[in-house]
Amino acid sequence: MGLGEFLQARRARLQPEDVDLPTFGERRRVAGLRREEVALLAGVSASYYTRLEQGQSTKASAAILDAIARALRLTGPEHEHLRELAAQRPRPLLQPSPEEVSPLTRDLMRTFDTVPALLLGRRTDVLAWNDLGHALLAGHLDRTAPDRPEDRPNLARLMFLDPHTRDLYADWPRKARAVVGNLRLVAGRHPQDALLASLVGELSIHSPEFSVLWSDHQVAPCEADSYELRHPLIGTLTVTQQILVPARSPEQSVVVVTTTQGSGSENALTLLGGLAHRGSTAI
Repeated sequence: MGLGEFLQARRARLQPEDVDLPTFGERRRVAGLRREEVALLAGVSASYYTRLEQGQSTKASAAILDAIARALRLTGPEHEHLRELAAQRPRPLLQPSPEEVSPLTRDLMRTFDTVPALLLGRRTDVLAWNDLGHALLAGHLDRTAPDRPEDRPNLARLMFLDPHTRDLYADWPRKARAVVGNLRLVAGRHPQDALLASLVGELSIHSPEFSVLWSDHQVAPCEADSYELRHPLIGTLTVTQQILVPARSPEQSVVVVTTTQGSGSENALTLLGGLAHRGSTAI
């Protein structure tokens, strides 16, 4: 999760022609840009940038970080992630308490009675879901599991280790990348979170796909996006997953699943709602 690894991964994805640097037809022995090329683009010395990437310099100014972000063509979330990594200092991991759901957030969740909705904690633990959210995304799991902190499903774990969830997404690789990109962002903000570190370690050991994606250091928040689902009860449908952030719980997120009005997907979701109401959605 360190600064050096992030910088290495980001310069490896850029070629000299991407940043208007001449190569004169030379054979290059490194993937992407060299350290001295990034330093040139950022206006810092090569020795300073090398020390920064090797973790030997820990006091980079905001101006230098901004210059490096421009040199590496970082996105807004990546730029923010760079600042957070640069501000980190070695500290012991802390064992956080289980996340709680505030009464106001429970009130918000109750308003979603005709669309699937679930509440995620910062480590993608499922803190709550409504009947339709459970039926659409995890009907094979215990409906009451989020009520018990020790049994809560975890979206990242389901995405990489649960066959049902893998089969649910027609374009599983794209959804998997989105989950890892957001988890990277959270890891930069909470480097002392022992439970998050444990989750990353577990997935790295048990999922080669996760390990590859994690090593790429992609950083991106989960935003509104559409996915084709292949549901075992209602067939194929296209949904849009949108994120709402509760005002009193900014590290939690409500995922609301919608469909296009009048579409076959809306009809399929209505059918699933009827099944959920009758308790007939167990997979």
